[in-house]
Amino acid sequence: MVLTDDEFREAYKPLQVPAHYAEALTQKQKVIFALAQIGSGTAGDVIAQMEKLEAGKLDGHLKTATKHILISLFEQGHITGGDHDGGLHFNLSKITSENSGSVNPHKLAPGLD
Repeated sequence: MVLTDDEFREAYKPLQVPAHYAEALTQKQKVIFALAQIGSGTAGDVIAQMEKLEAGKLDGHLKTATKHILISLFEQGHITGGDHDGGLHFNLSKITSENSGSVNPHKLAPGLD
């Protein structure tokens, strides 16, 4: 399948974590929010977090859709994942700690100071 430039940009744009969980969010946005809340975990962990956020109103269709969304995001390179204890663990790969390095301003290229 060949994508146009606009289709490619839409499919591979960086993920944005919603600021708040709301029923009006798309299923994909809800999955991203729940994954961000737990940091990393299996599809079951994300579903459990969504059930907490939805007050137990998550139906079977949405649970199946959550698994497919996570796998799709993983295959597109939007999230990372790895086999851990026999299950695939997903992660947003957020930077959670500041850089401990430093910059020597005398070694910067001209115009970058």
